[in-house]
Amino acid sequence: MLVLRSSPASPFGRKVKMAALELGLMDRIEIVPADTTDPAEALRRQNPLGKIPTLVLEDGTTLFDSRVIVDYLDHLSGGRLIPGGEARFAQLRLQALADGICDAALLKVYEGRFRPEEGRNANWVAHQDGKVARGLEALEAAPPVFADRPRIGEIALACALGYLDLRFEGKWRADHPKLVAWLDDFAARVPAFETTRFKG
Repeated sequence: MLVLRSSPASPFGRKVKMAALELGLMDRIEIVPADTTDPAEALRRQNPLGKIPTLVLEDGTTLFDSRVIVDYLDHLSGGRLIPGGEARFAQLRLQALADGICDAALLKVYEGRFRPEEGRNANWVAHQDGKVARGLEALEAAPPVFADRPRIGEIALACALGYLDLRFEGKWRADHPKLVAWLDDFAARVPAFETTRFKG
């Protein structure tokens, strides 16, 4: 068995789980929760960065981060989520944009979670807000299209938007009707989106 170290609310862990479901590999993966704040966590030996998601292979070696893990899972399945040719770079670019939105959103969450209120940096939060806003604006202007099945870019975007719903009460929806429609269509067509939703 492969072992996925993650947490239920992680958008990057969700991306890996959605990819595994789409590729039919979920029955080969055991999900083991990880506490990234615990110094005694085995995660810190499995991944020197102490970050999730981390995939432990059958020989004990590990892969991280989510992009590398998904690439590995796609390799195992014969390459169904990451296309070849020029289409590859369009998908990797979309994944990078979606992951960047998640990174900025996570930094905002961490600012509130780990820093005392009197020490929080409003300029830093605004800087992260700008990244999210510009990313959403670019995607609203040209929402991605997929025909029969989602690829890694679309999966990453669905996870990013789902995370904004989870942590920021879906406030992004008011100004991005095309992305709302896109996510509704994605959720209706890709059962793995609901299967991997954090319900805590």
